[in-house]
Amino acid sequence: MSLYATQHPIVLIASPEVLAIPIIDNHEPMVNLITQKTIAYGPSPEIPNNIDYTKMRETVYKKLVKAQNLLPKGLHFCLYEGYRSLSLQKALFDERFSIVKNQHPGWSQQQLFNETIKLVSPVINLDGSPNIPAHSTGGAIDVYLLNDKGEAIDMGIHPKDWMSDTTGKLSLTASKDISKTAQNNRAIMNEVLTAVGFVNYPTEYWHWSYGDRYWAHQQHKDNAIYSSLKTN
Repeated sequence: MSLYATQHPIVLIASPEVLAIPIIDNHEPMVNLITQKTIAYGPSPEIPNNIDYTKMRETVYKKLVKAQNLLPKGLHFCLYEGYRSLSLQKALFDERFSIVKNQHPGWSQQQLFNETIKLVSPVINLDGSPNIPAHSTGGAIDVYLLNDKGEAIDMGIHPKDWMSDTTGKLSLTASKDISKTAQNNRAIMNEVLTAVGFVNYPTEYWHWSYGDRYWAHQQHKDNAIYSSLKTN
């Protein structure tokens, strides 16, 4: 099975052509995975006691269930993170930006920004305008695969370790710096998620979305259908 075809060059998540896409929110409600038993989910990501990460838009949930039904016997999805608040998004962006800046002290702000958004979307764009990060819409999910024992299988790098991928090479969907087993496992995941209408952000094998601006761009839609949400 071949790896998911990665676009060359990769369109970054906060590229001008993505940001130019209008958003017409359809006001679709969110689903919380804690109310169901079909899709597994891991522990609170990024920060302790995150009570929102198991939430996603209703259609996103239905598509994820459909994709899971397409997986080979013995494999299951596990959600690392769904909805993410703007405040947490900004904290993660700032942390990653600081890491990149320390690695490349001679880089321009544009270079630092572009490198940072390979692994985390901004809340504020480089020109100072507000951004609508995919996770804040409830349309993005970070997922990986489990076996029947509930153990994470080899995906090359676990989503929880994304901040430690200093070069970003292991996180690339089509990475060649991971084992053949991991490449094959990613290809399996890619095939079923693509089949149900999700799009991948090629710098993060685990990041898939539906309804957000990146999805609209990749699917040549006139507009995105999900905007940022606030949760209680």
